[in-house]
Amino acid sequence: MSKISKPSRGWIRILLILIPFGLFVAISQILALVTLGINLSDKQFHPNTFQATVIELFMLVGVLAVVAIFRRWVDRDSFQSLGFGMENIRKESLLGLLTGIIMITTGFLLLLVLHQIAWVGTNPDAANFFFSVVLFVAVAFTEELFFRGYILNNLMGSMNRWIALVISSLFFSAVHMGNAHFTSYSFLSIVMAGLLLGLPYIFIKSLWMPIALHFSWNFFQGTIYGFSVSGNSEYSLITQSRTTDTIWNGGEFGFEGSLLAVIFLALAIGGFTIYYRRKENLALLTVEAES
Repeated sequence: MSKISKPSRGWIRILLILIPFGLFVAISQILALVTLGINLSDKQFHPNTFQATVIELFMLVGVLAVVAIFRRWVDRDSFQSLGFGMENIRKESLLGLLTGIIMITTGFLLLLVLHQIAWVGTNPDAANFFFSVVLFVAVAFTEELFFRGYILNNLMGSMNRWIALVISSLFFSAVHMGNAHFTSYSFLSIVMAGLLLGLPYIFIKSLWMPIALHFSWNFFQGTIYGFSVSGNSEYSLITQSRTTDTIWNGGEFGFEGSLLAVIFLALAIGGFTIYYRRKENLALLTVEAES
């Protein structure tokens, strides 16, 4: 693969990676299904939590491979420079974890109070709980590496960072359009999730906060509180029910398909924009003072 070095060619690198990315993901899924002994022609197959975890781990390896190859031979840059710097890793990771926990827990409690959902019971299962942790860590790492680490990174090399953020977020949402029970609220919510997840990247080029937030958002939404996650239902500690599917509870798509999620994400985007702008301005003042 030849080097494409001009900053304005970031969007070309994105176009170049799309086909290999699709191939690597498809091959990874096939290898996972073969490993699990699943008939590839079984159209009715719905993975349990363990199977979904195995499939996602295979996909993680595939995405790691294609991104590493492109980063080394096309971008001619280090893998770490995608956003894996070790400065502020604890603070950014904790910030992401707490943000996801607070948003989803608040949403769950509000929907209970508003009688949009009902608490049915609990279903403690140590094995499924463990596999769910691994599953959602793998999902968060895979998607953040590709959508923020590679796509947003290269777009920022071609255009204004805010335009790059919007384009990457639209692409992020478009990829989810094939999920079951996808709605216009789902599209808007995932676009806004992409904006929120990309904010730390355009300011400090770090993936730790997005990965942690992506994990806690999915894990508490699905495994803890029993919502579908982007239209997919797996094991959950709490079992809930809905009398009627509404714009407030998100219906079959889950909390991400709700108007409440859109409101929460909008508030979080505003808050974190202020936070990271202040962080950026403080860093600039420090540099000026030292020079």
